[in-house]
Amino acid sequence: MSTLNDTIDENRIIEQLAQELNVRPQQVAATITLLNDGATVPFIARYRKEVTGGLDDTILRNLEVRLVYLRELEERRLAIIRSIEEQGKMTDELLAQINEADAKQRLEDLYAPYKPKRRTRAQIAKEAGLEPLADAILNTVDSDPLTLAAEYINPEHKIEDAKTALDGARDILAERFAENADLLADMREYLQKNAYLYAKVVEGKEQEGDNFRDWFDFSETIRTMPSHRILALLRGRSQGILDLRIGLDPESDILTPHPCVVRISDFLNLDADYQIDANPRGKWLAELSRWTWRVKLLTSFESEIITQLREKAEEDAIAVFAANLKDLLLAAPAGPKAVLGLDPGIRTGVKVAAIDPTGKLLETSTIYPFEPRKDIEGSINTLLGLIAKHQIELIAIGNGTASRETEKLVGDLLKTIPNANVKKIVVSEAGASVYSASELAAQEFPDIDVSLRGAVSIARRLQDPLAELVKIEPKAIGVGQYQHDVNQRELARSLDAVIEDCVNAVGVDVNTASSALLSRVSGLNATLAKNIVAYRDQNGRFENRKKLMDVSRFGAKAFEQAAGFLRINDGDNPLDASAVHPEAYPVVERIIHKLNQDVKSIIGQKDVLKGLSPSEFTDDKFGLPTVKDIFSEIEKPGRDPRPEFKTATFKEGIDTIDDLSTGMILEGVVTNVANFGAFVDIGVHQDGLVHISALSETFVKDPRDVVRVGQTVQVKVIEVDAPRKRIGLTMRLHDEASPVKRGTGEYGARDNRSRTDKPRQQNTSSQGLGAMAAAFAKLKR
Repeated sequence: MSTLNDTIDENRIIEQLAQELNVRPQQVAATITLLNDGATVPFIARYRKEVTGGLDDTILRNLEVRLVYLRELEERRLAIIRSIEEQGKMTDELLAQINEADAKQRLEDLYAPYKPKRRTRAQIAKEAGLEPLADAILNTVDSDPLTLAAEYINPEHKIEDAKTALDGARDILAERFAENADLLADMREYLQKNAYLYAKVVEGKEQEGDNFRDWFDFSETIRTMPSHRILALLRGRSQGILDLRIGLDPESDILTPHPCVVRISDFLNLDADYQIDANPRGKWLAELSRWTWRVKLLTSFESEIITQLREKAEEDAIAVFAANLKDLLLAAPAGPKAVLGLDPGIRTGVKVAAIDPTGKLLETSTIYPFEPRKDIEGSINTLLGLIAKHQIELIAIGNGTASRETEKLVGDLLKTIPNANVKKIVVSEAGASVYSASELAAQEFPDIDVSLRGAVSIARRLQDPLAELVKIEPKAIGVGQYQHDVNQRELARSLDAVIEDCVNAVGVDVNTASSALLSRVSGLNATLAKNIVAYRDQNGRFENRKKLMDVSRFGAKAFEQAAGFLRINDGDNPLDASAVHPEAYPVVERIIHKLNQDVKSIIGQKDVLKGLSPSEFTDDKFGLPTVKDIFSEIEKPGRDPRPEFKTATFKEGIDTIDDLSTGMILEGVVTNVANFGAFVDIGVHQDGLVHISALSETFVKDPRDVVRVGQTVQVKVIEVDAPRKRIGLTMRLHDEASPVKRGTGEYGARDNRSRTDKPRQQNTSSQGLGAMAAAFAKLKR
């Protein structure tokens, strides 16, 4: 028969995506066409609502990811059909099963019997003529396998006795059963519901693997294991500390016959008898089922299930990282203010950088207020001089080493100039050192010392976190969970998508943006971004969006994708400062004609459109969704989705972990959110943990339902373990402090690369807060 078709069935993909995403096939088809034409998700979500039927960016991102998977699935389906066709083994039934397969695993199960493989023991037995023996035993009720095998003795094929013949028949049937797609599907479903993951310490590794001591004798059902626990166990295995295996519950796992063996026999209708006095055929088939499970299936399923656990855990960890990164990128900007950035240090001094409201570096310096120089007077005079000279409004202090000491110095300084209206703010310096040593930083500041570049980054991230953080490798920002253990390609893809969505949601000032920020705009890349900056440096600022077409290699397609996200403030056309796409300017022309006014007189005026209906201005190209967006932009052009700028105030006199005591109520900033809780900076150089059980008075399923990175929160100190640098916090301010438990193995390792966690039930009572200590061991930053 001939079934070969070398083209991917796009209709199949469209139908499956429509079903998965609960949207109409026409919406999926339209989106795929746009993606195929090079449109980006931000562009489609914002400017092609009529085409997609209003699909939002979340659905579009999911569609984009699943589209890649389903196309790979279709390519694999074609390859498998082609391979089986070439072998001359394709049947109508098999083809139907292959075409119905909706997952890669199902396809591979169906292909397993036909997949070219190394010469197996089963193949050798078939070559020796033992397949008829295997079929005879299988199909002949009340037969004696040993008697049947006596007829297949063949010294020429090294079958010297009946036992050898039976071993060959066993290999043939075991391989046949292990490649039965329906049996595999049944066993897989059974194990996913009932299997346990067991962990044991590798003999002799007890001392070396002390960080994983909570896992030395551990088991839990795979369906209930959270992602961070799985990743901790897998890290223990990768370091050679833990052995992992899959089994049933402890009581069932030691049964003879094993429940999985019985299940195989029952599924295949083998009529195997497990009694000691069973007939010879029943005993032989029972042993065949055991052999199939232990030798053929258990190892395979163990590898497959652990791989699936890892992939799901990585997916969850990447989602946590992406969500935290989004919150961090969309943190409130201080805006165009002159800022003094301080990168604290003890022996090497505090690095200082002054920037103007546009982010331009004005001046740098280094002060030495601490040991060994302890030049407090000189340091204060230098800072006062910079504040006065550059009319500084904000002082950004990095939260690393000597942060609180530097903050106190600045606080004392500001008391001497009470009328200056200068505020000090502690900001995260995560990734600043990575940026300082980067090629981008060297290009921006070729004549500035690496250490001083960090102070510039700290100052700028207060002005505009998004514009500065895009310059830093996302993994260096420190808001991830087990980030080094996950699929790095998928992590990078996910984080890149987050950055792209955030940048385009906010919009970019084309006259001030760095090439790093511009490269994240829809339709642009690193080359075009550099060309824009080069053009700007050579020709001055852009006065309108049309001038972008003069940039080298900036063609019509790039203009279509990027123009709506690029802002030109105080330019020729007020609309160029808004999110209205140039292609929709004719709609605005009709609006202003109706009002009998010009653009400048209506832009930014909240009530100017009262009495007008968006439906009056729709046409064949621009429907109601787009016109409504235009109305919103006219009323509030270039609106920023980020929240209002607010900061936390750390309590005076609480500078180190030794200054803490249980019962203190403090203000802090959420620095990271994991599946098990939130980490909060309270100004003592060590983040405290609010366990998931202490985030709210009510049950919390996902910590991000309660807190986000960058959020200011009030917390109460309930546990302090200074030697281990562990701080337990609660956001339920009535909770009582819990006693610190020492020497119980709860706290895990201090080193981020080897932290683990111990499974505990979430407890909404204050007695359950001891779980916080264990959770400190979960986070991989």
